[in-house]
Amino acid sequence: MGESMLKQHYQRFLSHHQGKQHYACHSHHFWPDITRSAQLAYWDDSARLADEKWAMFFGEKVPALQRHIAKLLSLPQAEQLVFAPNTHEFVLRLLSCLPNHRKVRILTTDSEFHSFSRQCQRLEEAGLAEVVRVATQPFASFEARLISEAAKGGWDLLFFSQVFFNSGVAVNNLGAIVNAIPDPQTLIAIDGYHGFCAIPTDLSAIAHRAFYLAGSYKYAQGGEGCCFLAVPPDCALRPVNTGWYAEFGALEQRRGQTAAYASDGMRFAGSTFDMSALYRVLSVLDWYQRDGITIAAIHSHVQQLQQAFLTELDAIASPQLNRGQLLCHDLGQHGHFLTFALPDDAATQRLADFLRTQGILTDHRGNRLRFGFAPYHELADIRLQALRDL
Repeated sequence: MGESMLKQHYQRFLSHHQGKQHYACHSHHFWPDITRSAQLAYWDDSARLADEKWAMFFGEKVPALQRHIAKLLSLPQAEQLVFAPNTHEFVLRLLSCLPNHRKVRILTTDSEFHSFSRQCQRLEEAGLAEVVRVATQPFASFEARLISEAAKGGWDLLFFSQVFFNSGVAVNNLGAIVNAIPDPQTLIAIDGYHGFCAIPTDLSAIAHRAFYLAGSYKYAQGGEGCCFLAVPPDCALRPVNTGWYAEFGALEQRRGQTAAYASDGMRFAGSTFDMSALYRVLSVLDWYQRDGITIAAIHSHVQQLQQAFLTELDAIASPQLNRGQLLCHDLGQHGHFLTFALPDDAATQRLADFLRTQGILTDHRGNRLRFGFAPYHELADIRLQALRDL
């Protein structure tokens, strides 16, 4: 695919941001042009089929997307994938599977995204959960420390990220953490949002044990509205938080005294939602398959961009932004954005505001400034001379 990679396929988004360096793709990834045609196809199918569209959605579109995702993640059973408009729906359904007659014990980290961390905080405030958070820093010892806590047992839920949103640091060995849990009844969930379609991922060894949730807003490039949960095969859990889609596969049964659940991943489904996002992400993954575009190739391209960015940053030698502030354990096993820890929130805001005036678009969380990279970037796009003017 070469240095230019896939830039020519993003012209509709890029045309609105000419002269700008878009380093916020980990927050809002540009959509490839093909997704516009997919959005129109959704409208046309809805007009053509009206209420009969649902049979086509669930009979053709959903299985096609399930197959793509299962292949990308090396999941053994595509039907164990279920879709929802956001990951918080899945977080709530997983939590609703935990015991409700006592305070539950949750093991997690101090670097989970708000869709989970806020909910955990609220459960603590309500006296419904005891939450232990393992610090991700120092990164070099993080996995060993999380494994040590997991091995103590007695947990109702283990929840951790594949790539941490506030640093970009990736977990090297998902399997070692999953296998450290000694209790078979403990739910294990991995937030893969910053890993899916960014880092080559093989879940085959842990698919029988761990839930994996992600979505299309970031690197799958389908925009908001399409998230998924990979449910372990033979899962018999009955989420208390449930919608009528969870009965798919059991609708033909006579309704009894207890709620029926589908036998596959649909048991974690909710209810009716806008499926245009499925069309968009499906168009991206169809394109990848058709043109032989692999996650490994994209990841390699992004790694080259990151190294080029840091090389130019070193040459500029800015005291306001430099490699010494980089949060990183190993760039060889890292997400698609670089995170710099600045002295405080105000300094971060000032630097982000200045960069924006220079056409360098970033995003920040607290005192952490993030620079993301994407297939629509080229090495020649990296221009940091503005830092000399600070």
